[in-house]
Amino acid sequence: MSTSATPIPVPPLRSLPFDPVRFCVMTTVGLIAWALGPPACVLLMSTLGLWGYARAMRAGLRESRCLLKRPVLVLAYLGLAFTGALVALVRGLMA
Repeated sequence: MSTSATPIPVPPLRSLPFDPVRFCVMTTVGLIAWALGPPACVLLMSTLGLWGYARAMRAGLRESRCLLKRPVLVLAYLGLAFTGALVALVRGLMA
């Protein structure tokens, strides 16, 4: 009796685009911290998030692990956080 082992087909590895969900999470944490402190943290995290998501979208990211799922919505969220933080920071400096 002859038994030959047949190799198990391995699907090709697909290179997935980088999903910068951690910046979305950090911006959310920054927004919570904003209620207790200066908005500089939100400004920094949202800047990193905007950069990361814009870069990931150019690389082909179509769905994020962020609660918002769609990278365009995440960018809008991060943009609003950035704008709000910038306004609050400038107002704080001018007061």
